[in-house]
Amino acid sequence: MSTGRTDGSRAAAQSADTTAADGASSAPRTLAEDLRGRDDAALAALLRSRPDLVHPVPADVTQLATRSSTRASVVRALERLDLFTLQVAEALAVASDPCAPAELYALLGVAEDPAAAAALAPALVTLREAALLWGTDERLRLIRTARDVLAPAGGQTGPTGLGPTFAEAGAGLSPGRLQEILADAGLPSTHDQVSALASLSALFRDRTRADALLGEAPEGARGVLNKLLWGPPFGATPPRAVRAAEARTPVEWLQARGFLLPAGRDAVVLPREVALYLRGGLVHRQLEPTAPEVAITRTLDADQADRAAAAQAFTAVRTVEEALDLWSTDSPPVLRAGGLGVRELRRTAQQLDISEQLTAFWLELAYGAGLLAPDGEADERWAPTPAYDEWLRRPVAERWLLLARTWLTATRVAALVGGRDAKDKVLPALGSGLDRALAPEIRRDTLLLLAALPVGSAGDAGALTDRLRWAHPLRGGELRDRLVTWTVDEAELLGLTGRGALARFAVPLLDGDEASVERRLDVLLPQPLDQVILQPDLTAIAPGPLRTPLAQTLAVAADVESKGGATVYRFTPESVRRALDAGRSASELHAFLAEHSSTPVPQPLSYLVDDVARRHGRLRIGAASAYLRCDDDALLDELLADRRAAQLRLRRLAPTVLAAQADPAAVLTQLRAMGYAPAAESAEGDVLISRPDARRTPPRTPPAPVPDGPPPVTPALVSAALKAIRAGDRAATVPHRDVTPGGPLPRTPAAETLATLQTAVLTGDPVWIGYVNADGAARQHVIEPVRVEGGIVTAFDQADEEMHTFRLHRITGVAELAQDEA
Repeated sequence: MSTGRTDGSRAAAQSADTTAADGASSAPRTLAEDLRGRDDAALAALLRSRPDLVHPVPADVTQLATRSSTRASVVRALERLDLFTLQVAEALAVASDPCAPAELYALLGVAEDPAAAAALAPALVTLREAALLWGTDERLRLIRTARDVLAPAGGQTGPTGLGPTFAEAGAGLSPGRLQEILADAGLPSTHDQVSALASLSALFRDRTRADALLGEAPEGARGVLNKLLWGPPFGATPPRAVRAAEARTPVEWLQARGFLLPAGRDAVVLPREVALYLRGGLVHRQLEPTAPEVAITRTLDADQADRAAAAQAFTAVRTVEEALDLWSTDSPPVLRAGGLGVRELRRTAQQLDISEQLTAFWLELAYGAGLLAPDGEADERWAPTPAYDEWLRRPVAERWLLLARTWLTATRVAALVGGRDAKDKVLPALGSGLDRALAPEIRRDTLLLLAALPVGSAGDAGALTDRLRWAHPLRGGELRDRLVTWTVDEAELLGLTGRGALARFAVPLLDGDEASVERRLDVLLPQPLDQVILQPDLTAIAPGPLRTPLAQTLAVAADVESKGGATVYRFTPESVRRALDAGRSASELHAFLAEHSSTPVPQPLSYLVDDVARRHGRLRIGAASAYLRCDDDALLDELLADRRAAQLRLRRLAPTVLAAQADPAAVLTQLRAMGYAPAAESAEGDVLISRPDARRTPPRTPPAPVPDGPPPVTPALVSAALKAIRAGDRAATVPHRDVTPGGPLPRTPAAETLATLQTAVLTGDPVWIGYVNADGAARQHVIEPVRVEGGIVTAFDQADEEMHTFRLHRITGVAELAQDEA
């Protein structure tokens, strides 16, 4: 930046400030005055952009201004700014207060950046809308709290990399040392510390004098300054109170002339005025007024992308179904601290034939959708909920919609499973510690960016990350960047995207139009089959997705041998025995196979079913410790002679009964391992049936998302809040005939209070009262009395626009409103 342009900008800033000062009487003096002068549309925009201000609703504009200036609220508002608007706010934090437009232009360097010049006005509108900026267009004022956050005083470094001012950095220097610095910098001496620091500040605001002084610097001094120029402004070197004539190094030369000031025992700091001078008056090294473009990695035919996404959506539904069916019969225990054990997760992943991370994702999705929960028993286990059975009866599109909606709004992040928390403990699947309140917002923003691309276009994950980093630079940090990457991957897994391109059926989901999503997806989903191809080698081929009842029965009666475009099931003696254990008889299995086979049932398969059924249940195992019962004496003799049964310690109690020194489950497992087909029986002698859907939890509600700050405000809430604020402000600020505005509550004798209220009932005029409630809190009310009787005043309260009753003895006094306010 040239010297002439900088000096001209300074002069323009001073001129603008002088002009503004002439009309200062018409400018708002406080943020409350500024807000009070805004119309309802502007206040509504403020409440929408900063919903924390509405919870609870402020009593009046003064309370609204106070609340909007608190540090927590300001930090939350700054986190919602995009990068360029934040850069404008940072420049205002460094600028004079109030700041003239010319000074702001110079600090941002917009004269050399047309894009920044065009984006500046909208950025100022955003800051003003959020009540971070107030004042007139010629006297811009960033609220004090925002200045403290973005340009902190003292020894802290703000986001601009600028250090403290001369006034802040030199506050600890002795008056004598300050006079030495002034003399070595070629400045006249002063009478006090404040004027000395002001003189140094003015030196570096004058580019001509500062250039002349820096021109005398030894070699290497500029390099030292450059290291501190863009932050951090602190250098690790012991400060020395050295005079110019005694300086031997570039650092000492800079300290002698005030370019560097002490910052503790072992550091020096580059004052803010010096840094701005060296930067050419600029606050930022580079402005970023426009959002980075999202690069397109590939472009697909829209129908192709939709079909790919729909196929994955179907797979997602089936995978969740398969996992929960598995846990219906083999429910894993809940860890004492909550969650799922690592070994159980690994075992489930092996059974599903997918990775552990993917298994955690599908289980977390089912848990978030309310399909999975702990059963609450003493030996607590994870099991499907009754909602799972209802979910199975719905169409596939509707089932997928529940999963997609759950993922989009959930704060639980499955990708964190296996990581470590702040205490260096492993985060288990389905456990605590996986909630991240930022997740739903990042997921939605990422999908919105994909929706903005041409149909069928896949966006680059890195470019999506850069775009959201620009949109919310202060929000999320590294977590935000990781969430974007996880969102891209999980959206593909779930079927929201097909090969990276957002499916057209998923777009209405972002607008809440779930009926359109279901309708569009339904026509793309493959139609489930009700037939399989049975082959003589004891396999069944499913050429496509099967209907849920058929798939569930096959999963019990046969083992999945391979998956892909077609699923291959293999019938074995063990799988047929599973079906018999589940309550199917041989005749039912034959009928089932004949009904669902597109070809005649092969003879080997019929023989297998009959052979297993003939031997199934000949041995009966019950609880003694355990016993074996069989009508075939020879079979029991065979068992007693078999060395493999030695560990069961069998002994004969009767010709048809053996006792075992092991529990029934162990006996059942061992005999099946030996090739027998025993069946368990109850104390009444009935065969015990183990059904796949036997384990269900009691009704459970899904985990609630962790809120990220206050909920967004609704139009109705905004409207009600505006009316309450305006009414409360009116009650607190309007002039009254008998009361000084802003003074104490009105106090009138009881007889006068009663007479005034009765008169107001007749005339219909509003009055101003002081009222002490049951808690002893005194408040002001502007009311329109309707009835006064029995010591009760029934009136319309203008603050909340409702009818209320006021006890006459609690009214401290009454005053009529001024004529222009009545």
